[in-house]
Amino acid sequence: MKNQEIAKIFREIASILEIKGENHFRIRAYEKAAQNIESMPEDIEDFVRGDRLKAIPGIGKDLEEKIKEIVSKGSLGYLKELKKDIPRGLLDILNIPGVGPKTAKALYEQLDIRDLVMLERMAHAGRIRNLPGMKEKTEENILRGIEILKRGHDRMDIKTAMDVAGFFIERLKKLKEVKKIDPAGSLRRNKDTVKDIDILISSDKPEKVMDVFTAFPDVKDIIAKGPTKSSILTNDGIQVDLRIIDADSYGAGLMYFTGSKEHNIKLRQLAIKNDLKLSEYGIFKKDKRVAGKTEKEIYKKLGMAYIVPELREDRGEVEAALKGDLPDLVELSDIKGDLHAHSKWSDGGSSIEELVNEARNLGYEYIAITDHSQGLKIAGGLTRERLKEKMKEIEMLRKKYKDINILYGSEVDIDAEGRLDYSDDILKEMDIVIAAIHSGFKQSKDKLTRRIAKACENKYVNIIAHLTGRLWGARDPYEVDMEEIFKACRDNNTALEINSFPQRLDLNDINCRMAKDFGVKIAINTDAHISQQLRTMKFGISVARRGWLEKKDVINTLSFNALSNKQ
Repeated sequence: MKNQEIAKIFREIASILEIKGENHFRIRAYEKAAQNIESMPEDIEDFVRGDRLKAIPGIGKDLEEKIKEIVSKGSLGYLKELKKDIPRGLLDILNIPGVGPKTAKALYEQLDIRDLVMLERMAHAGRIRNLPGMKEKTEENILRGIEILKRGHDRMDIKTAMDVAGFFIERLKKLKEVKKIDPAGSLRRNKDTVKDIDILISSDKPEKVMDVFTAFPDVKDIIAKGPTKSSILTNDGIQVDLRIIDADSYGAGLMYFTGSKEHNIKLRQLAIKNDLKLSEYGIFKKDKRVAGKTEKEIYKKLGMAYIVPELREDRGEVEAALKGDLPDLVELSDIKGDLHAHSKWSDGGSSIEELVNEARNLGYEYIAITDHSQGLKIAGGLTRERLKEKMKEIEMLRKKYKDINILYGSEVDIDAEGRLDYSDDILKEMDIVIAAIHSGFKQSKDKLTRRIAKACENKYVNIIAHLTGRLWGARDPYEVDMEEIFKACRDNNTALEINSFPQRLDLNDINCRMAKDFGVKIAINTDAHISQQLRTMKFGISVARRGWLEKKDVINTLSFNALSNKQ
């Protein structure tokens, strides 16, 4: 949980420094550090204890000391000093997607807008369009950004939810009174965003467990406390609900509190057809419980195969289970390599060698180094000359590391007309080409669709990355005609990416299942910008499983030789 706290503090510092007009590189250092820390799978407190903070890309002596202060004191004196000169509401306004420091400063100085409530009123009243450099479209974008921000406050991304749940579960499972413990709800179904955390426990001494749970240091408020259910708010405002269930009903309770409402209704209807009654306490034949200890025995009693949590959404899984026709879902262990990673050559924080070694630690057969193309200057895109230098380093590392295949590639920008940022004579020299949109998100649905479809037609393009441009809590997905893109990918043998970065998870589960139905292959990639982010692959796997994908649907489950022949 400290990772998120530190990232939040560093982002606040970056925002204040922007308003103050400080050095861009200093601001960027805080932003990059925040991004790297929040996406790390390891707990940053372990780095502090092991005196390893400088091993994190972007962390020098100054940031190292600030992290240590936050971990030891729970706050940062430097941030408190910075805040003295800035109205609190300005920082909230800066959190709106698309509102930068210049706009926030102009709103404050010219209209005395100090908070989100006043900003929303002024935008609705048409007052903002009269400011220099602002238009009616500016007001529309601000109102849309406020809505995105509100939704972001209502829910959290899956990584944050897993981190919070993991914090409580790891501590609770140490209690001898806890016999079984599991996350439940949308988190156990691995939804990309989660509203609150549900945890289930089996215990013969529930009062003791509840006393410990509600007394954890990260508990800010106790919403409710009882012998079988308690709810708390963490210091970050996240609600965590704990339920304690009798051992004989544990499976039934876990099933009930995991499945979507629609899935559970379908199961109860099926039970009624079989002259049974299903509830969170078990399956009953008249007044006798005939199943309830485990989920598997309940599904079996209903005459169907076990349905994994990710599929419990009432999207045909019950019917498939009754026929014995459920998919054999892809597993994390099926992944043979990562086909989308950025190094220090563009906007990454790790060297190619660091990425390669992390991939080797993961047991991968291959890793693709796909830095940005030349047009994306803000991300340090590579010119033709720098591409040649990067290739020399890759060739050197290939000689050094014989146990992994290092692929030379690029994430190539698709311009406003669907053209690629590199000419074909450059692309044909690459082992892998990923094409993606990085600008023009507000173009029409038809134009965005044509841009992507045209990129698919280039014979050197292997994968389309983060298709809809979604960034959770910052940017809504842009509209494209999915069917047209699926057809273009299928007809040109172009794969679509599930981007595993927790704020992206793009494609989503619905779209990757549609892609599968169209016969489109999927690549599950991390889009890693530091070596530790290669371990976020599990989030992309969760999306793939929710989208009914099997090993055969995912290209990076192939061995290196099979992948090379396919490409």
